[in-house]
Amino acid sequence: MSKRKSSSVYDKPHKRVKPVEEEEEEEEGDENVDNVSDQEDPLLSTQMQCASKVVSDAGIVESITLKNFMCHSLLGPFTFGSNVNFVVGNNGSGKSAVLTALIVALGGNAQATNRGSSLKGFVKEGESSADVSITLRNKGKDAYKAEVYGPSIIVDLRITREGLRTYKLRSKSGQLVSTKKEELTSILDNFNIQVYNPVSVLTQEMSKYFLHSKGEGDKYKFFMKATQLEQMREDFVYIKTTKHVTEDKVEQHSECLKDLKRKYLEKEDRYKSLASLDEMHTKLEELQKQMAWALVTEMEKELLPMREKLRLDRHSTEKYDEKVEEWKNKVEGAEKQYKQIQDQLMGITQQVQELQPKCAGLKAEAQRCNAVLKSSEVTVHRCKANLRDLENDKVQLSSRINDLTLSIRQTSGSESQARTERMQQIQIELENLRHHISTLGQQIDQYQHACNRAKEEQGKMRREQEVLQKSTETNRRNLQTMESSRSNRLRRFGEHMPALLSAIQEAHKKGQFKHRPRGPLGYLISLKDPDLALAVEVCLKGQLQAFTCDNHEDERVLQGLMNKVFLTGRRPAIITSQFLPQVHDTRRRAVNHPEYPSVLQALEIEDPVVANCLIDQRGIESILLIKNRTEARRVMQGRNPPQNCNQAFSREGDQIFTNRSYTAEQTRANYLSGDVEEEIRHLQREIENQTAQANRFQQQMRKLDDDIRQNEGLQKRAHVEQKTTKDKATKLKLELTDLQNVEEPQSEDLRPLEEDLQEIVSKISSKRAECEEARAQTAKLKASYEKAEQEYKQHKDKLNTIAEEADLIKEELSKTDQEVMKCKHHKKHYDEKRSAHLRNIQTQESTLESKEQDLQTSVSKAKEISPERLEIRRTARSLDSEISRLKVKITTQQEQQGDREEVVRFLSARCKYYFDSMLAQRGYTGSMTFDHKNETLSISVQPGQGNKADLSDMRSLSGGERSFSTICFVLSLWAITEAPFRCLDEFDVYMDMVNRRISMDMMLKVAAGQLYRQFIFLTPQNMSSLPESKIIRILRLKDPDRSNNNTQRNQDEDQ
Repeated sequence: MSKRKSSSVYDKPHKRVKPVEEEEEEEEGDENVDNVSDQEDPLLSTQMQCASKVVSDAGIVESITLKNFMCHSLLGPFTFGSNVNFVVGNNGSGKSAVLTALIVALGGNAQATNRGSSLKGFVKEGESSADVSITLRNKGKDAYKAEVYGPSIIVDLRITREGLRTYKLRSKSGQLVSTKKEELTSILDNFNIQVYNPVSVLTQEMSKYFLHSKGEGDKYKFFMKATQLEQMREDFVYIKTTKHVTEDKVEQHSECLKDLKRKYLEKEDRYKSLASLDEMHTKLEELQKQMAWALVTEMEKELLPMREKLRLDRHSTEKYDEKVEEWKNKVEGAEKQYKQIQDQLMGITQQVQELQPKCAGLKAEAQRCNAVLKSSEVTVHRCKANLRDLENDKVQLSSRINDLTLSIRQTSGSESQARTERMQQIQIELENLRHHISTLGQQIDQYQHACNRAKEEQGKMRREQEVLQKSTETNRRNLQTMESSRSNRLRRFGEHMPALLSAIQEAHKKGQFKHRPRGPLGYLISLKDPDLALAVEVCLKGQLQAFTCDNHEDERVLQGLMNKVFLTGRRPAIITSQFLPQVHDTRRRAVNHPEYPSVLQALEIEDPVVANCLIDQRGIESILLIKNRTEARRVMQGRNPPQNCNQAFSREGDQIFTNRSYTAEQTRANYLSGDVEEEIRHLQREIENQTAQANRFQQQMRKLDDDIRQNEGLQKRAHVEQKTTKDKATKLKLELTDLQNVEEPQSEDLRPLEEDLQEIVSKISSKRAECEEARAQTAKLKASYEKAEQEYKQHKDKLNTIAEEADLIKEELSKTDQEVMKCKHHKKHYDEKRSAHLRNIQTQESTLESKEQDLQTSVSKAKEISPERLEIRRTARSLDSEISRLKVKITTQQEQQGDREEVVRFLSARCKYYFDSMLAQRGYTGSMTFDHKNETLSISVQPGQGNKADLSDMRSLSGGERSFSTICFVLSLWAITEAPFRCLDEFDVYMDMVNRRISMDMMLKVAAGQLYRQFIFLTPQNMSSLPESKIIRILRLKDPDRSNNNTQRNQDEDQ
């Protein structure tokens, strides 16, 4: 390999030449670019020209920025090239600060920088925090999460005055991806970045330590630390750097090529996964210790929620007790209310029984008054007949007297005769008028009585017509429901019921219900005996149309669906009770009669949820069905009623208790009847009968209206005629008085006749008085009859009102009975939940005790493995996975790669070879002696050509020779280690110009051969003698301004 011509320290460097493009950029004021030319090594120039065509893909540093770091307010941003970078500047300009920031930002601690013992020392005096931002390239096949971060990963570090360190990992666009240190560690592992490895980052202090180290053990430790066998992979730098030499020798050693290729492939396979078995065993032991205490930690964490849950469950026992006590009180309250309503109903029943005899007595009294009234009316008619006879006698006698008077007047004069005739005529007319007035008064009373009776009859008919109309409308609705239920039985339970069930099914498919509601309950049951349809229907009542839900959330969803479907009218009831997969065990509380079934036994129910709901809400297991009403009373109200039976129902729907019974208002079953066509025919016949009856009512109403109008007209005309007659009688009385005041002679022959006439008139007066008295008695008796009739009606209405009140109380009693059953069900539910809760607490206590014993056992085992407890942040699962992988890796390495000694010997031999090659470029000779047993490394170097026996220790060399030897050693380590970038801080501080140029050529040749790595060299030299190449970038730092803390900026030079 050719060498570049050397020049003395005092030779002037050639003038720098700037490309045209860069001169234009400089004119624009962007940055200064220095191109350095000198006598070039042909091989170095060729390698650099080839390297300029290659760009590193992943892990290299693209840029770095420092703010308030160490003694600098702002440094950067520094943009690094993909291969060789020189950071040049005088002391204090910030070179070492850049390298320190690189170490700290990529996970290193303060001790690794040799610049301080704590991170807070890196914060500039007077500032609260320091910031470092590094951009790493993230391209190619080794890119880390390229779809998340993009082509670059930005690592932002902030160090507070207290020494706290926080990370922010951003994508190329600046979007925050993570703030975890683990994510940074994963990135560094992916890129194989080792800031603790002196081969990757060699600081001034580490270099001085190596140069001035006197112990061979220290050198060996440096070698072992630099190789990083546990993370290393095979590096083919040697093959690439010696590529041209190998190609020249291929023709001479073609027969050895196949053997070399085979060895090459073997070595490649062996060293791709090479690691240190000792360190893996150490790590495995440490992981096993962590695993032991991790299991303890996880068991402790597992016990914490168990203890907390047990504490909460013990506390919640009081809530269960309160619930049980609450429902116990509710049961007692409901039973008390049931007893009160039952007593109230008994009182009303007793009151009805007391009122019925009185009502019968009042009815008899009214009938008696009516009979007396009829007898009095007969007496009045008899008096009227006698009066008419007397009137006839009076007329005849008056005629006789008139005849006699006429004969007398013929003798006494025409005037007296005329006056007498006129007086007789007036008396006759007055008598007729009085009789007519009396007759008109009787007619007026008769017309008034007829109107009153017609109006009362009309009121009764209106009430009956309203009842008939409501019954007809109900039958029409039932008929419509029955007709629609021909094709869909569900319509019996309501016109909107099919739409509601469709909405429930759709909501259940969408997952809105935890459990699908059941209903209507009557649709989900069927009868074994159709004759009991009315009895079961009266027993279950409104529950036939009810729905049941498992929980209150489902109830709210169902209520919302009902609000949408049932816009108007009454909505079905919703019963909320937990759904169970099996029917309740009712053997202890159910009635078992040898002849008659219970409601539960008479029904066929496929769904246990429906059966449980009817058992809980209605107690159908304790209700008997007895077809014959008389037999039902005998069974229930006998001396020994059936056990566990509280009521029974007859075929007609009568409800029979042990001490009372009620008649059903409903006559036919609407929901459970089996023959729909028969029900339709029955309803049609009933509607036809009701329609005919309504027509008869309308005809009778019209007839009564005609009678009322006719009687009112006759009464009005009689009043007018009576008034006219009275006025006429008054005028005649006045005229008679005037005529009587005139004196006229009386014949003696007329006296007996007149006396007879006077007697008849007296009798007529007496009879009229008697008639008037009889009429008055009749009116009095009529008033008494009407009073008795009114009292009877009021009493009957009161009795009807009490009966209606009794019906309401019956319904309230039924509801209270259901409430009692519901409260008992809830009490039983919470009793069972409390018992289950207590059993759960006992189970938890036993489980917790077992877990605590296991914990003590685990602690004992962990102390056997590691006496001191370790603070573990990782999970046992992740540790177990890593232990398994490490064991597999150790086993694989032991099987495939051999033991540690073989690997270390191989790497030691390669390091010796490279070290000798590097020294030979300066004409030095040297040796490296490894003592792996005692872990020492002895390095000897002889400057110039000489006998190897004259090799001396590096401590006897000059400063420049020792620095050159250090470079050779570092380059030999570079050849056997992997890292995306390498940093050297002031590597040439003790070199003279000759050693510096040779070392520089060597490093540039290595850099040109390692095309996918980045090199960052920090030096106080101006690097003006560098060869011209586009892979070299020089970052020039300004001299420090001691007077203030102005911002430090850098200048880039691309060559």
